[in-house]
Amino acid sequence: MPDLLDLTGKKVKSIKAPKAFTARVDEKLISRAFWIMFTHHLQRKGRDPLAGERTSAQSWQTGHGVARVARIKGEKNPRSGQAAGVDSVVKGRLSHPSRAEKVIYKNINRKERDLATLSAVSATAMSEYVERRGHRLGKKVKLPLVVVDDLEKISKTSRMISFLKKMGLEEEMERTSKGKYVHGRTKYGRGPLLVVTDDSKVRRASGNINGLDVVVAKDVSVLDLAPGGRAGRLTVWTESAFKEAGKRLAGVIEDEA
Repeated sequence: MPDLLDLTGKKVKSIKAPKAFTARVDEKLISRAFWIMFTHHLQRKGRDPLAGERTSAQSWQTGHGVARVARIKGEKNPRSGQAAGVDSVVKGRLSHPSRAEKVIYKNINRKERDLATLSAVSATAMSEYVERRGHRLGKKVKLPLVVVDDLEKISKTSRMISFLKKMGLEEEMERTSKGKYVHGRTKYGRGPLLVVTDDSKVRRASGNINGLDVVVAKDVSVLDLAPGGRAGRLTVWTESAFKEAGKRLAGVIEDEA
């Protein structure tokens, strides 16, 4: 039975864990569901089929001592005689442009998606999956990490940082605070996930903490619980969210049985 903790990290009482937190973890299903649902946030893009080809370019053929690539017609035009209309030249077309008609939105069955969510929720209660993702658990951290509903009343960043330290997550926050420069921007690792029932205040307090995310229990999905398709994200549940997640997935457990 998991312990219910107050905002200082002290045990209040023991509570019964819903069956959703003891279900079998299917890592392949979680990964499949994540990448399918990830496509739902992508935006289609493409190129004008005639981009880079609206020119008067025509090959001079042989006998001029130059390559036979198409060249712009004219004499006094600054671009006359310049190669155009093909890839690998100045103001030329792309060699393999993206197509707007390409299908990038993939579908997944509702039951398969719910089973993946069930597996991802169960993985948050197992230290082997959480540590494998790279999260740093303090010595006093016991999973699943459930705290009182007073967490939802925190509206200041300073109080949120203090709460995380008292939960034994100081090393975890140090890990996510160190960014890495990737493709022209600083990228931070994924840290703890706060699952609540009312995020009106706690989201404001968490906005400036790198790696910390907040989600409402009724909306929690594989995208939140298993970033990159890897199960076992370090998750902090409020008592109400803990129970709501169990009720939400109770029907999935019955269907699987």
